[in-house]
Amino acid sequence: MTHTNAGSTRHRVTTQTFADLGVPAPIAHALDKNGKTAPFPIQRDTLPDTLKGRDVLGRGRTGSGKTIAFGIPIAANLAGGEAGIAAGEAAKKRRPSRPRAIVLAPTRELVTQIAETLKMLADPAGLKVTTIFGGVPQRRQEVALEAGVDIVVAAPGRLDDLLKQGVLTLDGVEITVLDEADHMADMGFLPVVTRIMNKTPKQGQRLLFSATLDNGVDNIVKKYLHNPVMHSVDSAESPVPQLTHHIFEVSGKGQKDALIEALASGTARRIMFTRMKHQAKKLAKQLTAAGIPAVELQGNLSQNARDRNLAEFVSGEAKVLVATDVAARGVHVDGVDLVVHIDPPVEHKAYLHRSGRTARAGNEGDVVTIVLPEQRGEMRQLMRAAKINVTPLQVDPMAKSVNREVLDLIGEVAPRQDPKAIEQRRAEAQAAQQRAAGHNPAGSGSSTGANAKRKRSRRGGGGQGGQGAASGGQRGGQGGQRSGGQRSGGQRGQGGQGGRPGGRSGGQGGGQRRQGGQRSA
Repeated sequence: MTHTNAGSTRHRVTTQTFADLGVPAPIAHALDKNGKTAPFPIQRDTLPDTLKGRDVLGRGRTGSGKTIAFGIPIAANLAGGEAGIAAGEAAKKRRPSRPRAIVLAPTRELVTQIAETLKMLADPAGLKVTTIFGGVPQRRQEVALEAGVDIVVAAPGRLDDLLKQGVLTLDGVEITVLDEADHMADMGFLPVVTRIMNKTPKQGQRLLFSATLDNGVDNIVKKYLHNPVMHSVDSAESPVPQLTHHIFEVSGKGQKDALIEALASGTARRIMFTRMKHQAKKLAKQLTAAGIPAVELQGNLSQNARDRNLAEFVSGEAKVLVATDVAARGVHVDGVDLVVHIDPPVEHKAYLHRSGRTARAGNEGDVVTIVLPEQRGEMRQLMRAAKINVTPLQVDPMAKSVNREVLDLIGEVAPRQDPKAIEQRRAEAQAAQQRAAGHNPAGSGSSTGANAKRKRSRRGGGGQGGQGAASGGQRGGQGGQRSGGQRSGGQRGQGGQGGRPGGRSGGQGGGQRRQGGQRSA
């Protein structure tokens, strides 16, 4: 394995562009349009190798630009370089249910965000990208695969399920990427990752990006990467130099709650981390009720709810995201000025990964940890393990004179909003999402069930008139007939013929279900 260290060459080349590194012009133009004009160290160091088809092991902290570092060679190599893009080679090689590249990532959120970045790079190269993850119906994913895709970005679990069902094959994969491999190891995905890797051709290009090589990641490297070049950006778990760390000690729950609300009240975007899912849900509701729009991101949410909440945070409608560790590596949002640990994380790696949600791409950011008296010893051990030296500060947000350091972190205070207006806006967003998916929003439309029709009939709003056809039979005013026998008196409402297999017809009147208790055999 060949080793290089981006930190040692950081100041050697400062004016290189993506085009200088051999990136095809259409892809370099797409990067420029999206404000990516100069490569980051991990991109600058890995691209000369990855564009040549070499296997690469990239080590670096979160926010170092890894997605573009592996996205460019996927797009460029699959498309056949600049000449292949001009000739439209990608479309000629596309086959149903037989992708040419796969990217594995640990969470649904990360899968979605990687796919968005890859689409920006793939579109000018004529490549198609799709996502595969659990928590949503798989049929849409099957349809996308059947239509033919070049790049699949997937969470390991759902991809493994589809492979077992024979929905797709990986025998045409030319490039495989494992992103956040150490996080996949932490989540117990390595056996699944191994099964997936075994289904890809041995001669394909493989790229692995990971902050650390523990928990079995080193075995994946040894087994599946061919003489890889290793590129490191700083040390695997080093603190981000642009981050300023703060430890605020409070005397009890009252001060803690007041400090949380104060830190959430600014106009800048911020993420607050909790240990437990129910804590995230509760805190987001409390802040919203206080007029501070906040959304939650935790494991119990449906995929639609996750998407809505993340969209609200990214758009700026909600300035506060309350998250569990599911978002520590799964969400990459630029422009987060402040990360707040509501409680100290369980271990230092989680602290560093959570904190990496701010100070991304060379920007500055602040990290606050709120510490109760009984948590002070735990916090000291955490900081020692993370190799961070910071002096705790006693704060009282309810005092007449609040510490200047706290006020600076709050920044400009945002106007409070009407909680009812916030909830109304969210209900409208949910309804719009449901309509876009082809569903009737909750509370709209009419149920076609017999019980719902009977209730409408009692209210005087249903059962009259109207004809409709369907295969098989009639359902209508008189008689109570059903194929195979008669049911007398089944009175459900007048008129209105409609079809249903079996030819069931209704009865007269409004409320009685059976008259005489007779049912013919």
